Amino acid sequence: MSDFYQNGVITNFHNLTRRSNEDIEQQMVQFAAKRKMGLILPSLFTELEGPALNNIIDQLVRVPYLEEIVIGLDQADRDQFMYARDFFSRLPQRHRILWNDGPRLQAINSELEGKGLAPTQPGKGRNVWFCCGYTLASDRTECVAFHDCDVVTYDRNLLARLLYPLANPAFQYEFSKGFYARFAGNKLNGRVGRLLVGPLLRSLQKVYGHSEYLDYLSSFHYPLSGEFAMRTQVLNGIKIPGDWGLEIGVLSEIYRNHTTRQSCQVEIADNYDHKHQPLAEMDGSGGLQRMSNDIVQSLLRKLATMGVPLTRDSFRVLKATYYRNALDIMEIYNHEAAMNGLSFDQHTEEAAVELFTQSILDAGESFIQRPNDKPFIPSWNRVRSAFPDIFPRICQAVKEDNQGKV
Repeated sequence: MSDFYQNGVITNFHNLTRRSNEDIEQQMVQFAAKRKMGLILPSLFTELEGPALNNIIDQLVRVPYLEEIVIGLDQADRDQFMYARDFFSRLPQRHRILWNDGPRLQAINSELEGKGLAPTQPGKGRNVWFCCGYTLASDRTECVAFHDCDVVTYDRNLLARLLYPLANPAFQYEFSKGFYARFAGNKLNGRVGRLLVGPLLRSLQKVYGHSEYLDYLSSFHYPLSGEFAMRTQVLNGIKIPGDWGLEIGVLSEIYRNHTTRQSCQVEIADNYDHKHQPLAEMDGSGGLQRMSNDIVQSLLRKLATMGVPLTRDSFRVLKATYYRNALDIMEIYNHEAAMNGLSFDQHTEEAAVELFTQSILDAGESFIQRPNDKPFIPSWNRVRSAFPDIFPRICQAVKEDNQGKV
């Protein structure tokens, strides 16, 4: 049984009664008559070949309240895109696939590049950004959810609970964030959330002083979750990072543009498991190493915009403060695992903490050396001001791709 604790910063919705899919979906259908709902699925082609996405689609087939599903497809050639059309064709809802590597969207991307308005790197951030643009252009929904395509424990109740606070016309929320427990294979998962973000947020408060923004981030049980939802009109004004800082960047933009009373977090699953990242790839980059670096830089950039003085000396203090906090919290997770009969590999956990500690220094040095970096993808409001016809052009490109036109 979950608790019902409220921290007073944002609203916490708990899963107290394990409400059935049929019961909550019946109410969601009623809400949909007043607030139409959509879903954005950023996907790699390789995810179409795994078991997770196949189960997700099987679950979505049974969802009765969605107006539109927008699928962003990355790393796919033409044959793979045509395969994806067949793969998603069993969805009964209106759905459109954005072939991000196709010639039509690539041509639009090239025009945006000419004005400095395109994402500077491929990846999930660019995928999500184009899906947001299409959702705004389609103009069929009033609230839209996002979730990843590698969730192996997916149940459609997750989506209903995530959208409920936005769909209910009696509620005032603009943003909803999912949270859940991360454990599988008899051990705790979610190392970046547990061992980096949590202790780092506390360390930032100690080093740079109290911040309502850091209080806001700390109030989320799982700030790195890829499951979130927002009113569709919110998509117009947010700037999102194009790297692994996407989730932190979205939270930061919501904080900048909306009051905390308009944000909530929802317990959307008893347990959640998805693809796990290695500490680092074979070449020493990528994996959790790159992810942690991007996340730290995202936090530093936001603090800088709020007038926090960031220096090399302060980064060294931050590194030492974080390391001590992370080891302390690691010990607490050791006790948590023991009480629940889970295994706990102290060596692996400490190796992750040491990697994250180095990431803080590396991210700080990158921040100092490249102060003119533009990590955020421009908002769609700005893009539309430069290209007033951008939305009908995106709609036309997606329509022709989905019709299979050469």
